[in-house]
Amino acid sequence: MERKLTTYIILGMILGIATGVVAHAIVGGDAERAKTVADYFHLLADIFLHLIKMIIAPLVLSTLVAGIAHMGDSAALGRIGGRAIAWFLTASLISISLGLISVNLFSPGDGLNLVRDGAANSGVDASALNFADFVLHVFPTSAVDAMATNQILQIVVFSLFVGVALTAIGDQGKPILAVVESLVELMLQVTGYVMRFAPLAVFGALAAAVTKDGIGVLVTFGKLIGEFYLTLMVLWILLAAAGFAVLGKRLFRLLRYVREPVLIAFSTASSEAAYPKMLEQLDRFGVPRRIYSFILPLGYSFNLDGSMMYASFATLFIAQAYNIDVPVMTQITILLVLMVTSKGIAAVPRASLVVVAATLGQFNLPIEGVAFILAVDHFMDMGRTATNVLGNAIATSVVTKWEGMLEVEEPEYVEHPHAPAHTAAGGLAGLELAEDMVTDERKG
Repeated sequence: MERKLTTYIILGMILGIATGVVAHAIVGGDAERAKTVADYFHLLADIFLHLIKMIIAPLVLSTLVAGIAHMGDSAALGRIGGRAIAWFLTASLISISLGLISVNLFSPGDGLNLVRDGAANSGVDASALNFADFVLHVFPTSAVDAMATNQILQIVVFSLFVGVALTAIGDQGKPILAVVESLVELMLQVTGYVMRFAPLAVFGALAAAVTKDGIGVLVTFGKLIGEFYLTLMVLWILLAAAGFAVLGKRLFRLLRYVREPVLIAFSTASSEAAYPKMLEQLDRFGVPRRIYSFILPLGYSFNLDGSMMYASFATLFIAQAYNIDVPVMTQITILLVLMVTSKGIAAVPRASLVVVAATLGQFNLPIEGVAFILAVDHFMDMGRTATNVLGNAIATSVVTKWEGMLEVEEPEYVEHPHAPAHTAAGGLAGLELAEDMVTDERKG
């Protein structure tokens, strides 16, 4: 089933792009018609994202409360949280620095010679990003409202209080904990149903993007996109190297397990869409539920490696496009500012663009430059979202390894009485069956 889903997602990506090219050739001359057709294609992705949002809040709440309650030790909770935050901050510094180094090295904005127009509108509300408001926003006034609006960080805060309180009241909390654990299993089952719709969502998202803007937009902005994705590849290598230093060869198994959530994130440009599948794959990898249910929601708020790299890259790209020289010391200041402001983007719509617009405004750079990259922002968002998901998978696994809680790796091959004879196909079937048995035993 796992391999079939990966195949279907890749097929959905290919068919979506091909369908979008054909649709753009037919209706691309009429921008209004192209947008209408694209909206119908995107309906598939919208339905999927609605279903994901339907399950995110109860899934985060139930898994996190159950995980904390089973942790049993508030000191362990603090230690795990501290290690996770330390990793997040280090990854943030590396990501933002890499964006600055890359944009200085490639200079993708040189030669564009854009003219600054103070009256132009970027189309992005930079005022939506305010660190003081973000800090206050972290703490919910109503758990029900946080659940209803899918405010992940607020749900995390509420779940922390409930989980610790359940541990404190001991036996009196066992009936509630039993209900929460049942809710976990229920939501994981519902997640399985929802994820079967992922290939159609992938198809719709890509078909809509290509129908509206055409594949030619990638050629027009080819230098910017190519150098951005090259920088993302370097970031992936750095993340993988850091993961390998802690996980060793198990990193390759992790990468194999998370390929589906990464593909879902890439094709839908939504981290939320990949969240349920990521929980399942981390469980298969050997990360205990009480660990991933705590670290992963935090990572979705504080560990957005791709988005942070994009923020520094895009900020200096726009300065270059307007022929504005940004001194090294100012770039270092931008880095420090992004280290703070990037932590407040989790609940902000079009978060990366908002961060870029706010940073441009703070350093008196042309905010209207954001409008220039809007045409290809979706395609760049795909890459940075996939990077966010990969970064959180590695971070969660590394912290688990540091805690000594990463469960024993499945054996490379276990002979099973019902497995076929020793052929190449038979050995593989026996391996897959053995992995499934180990996973079932761990869940049990």
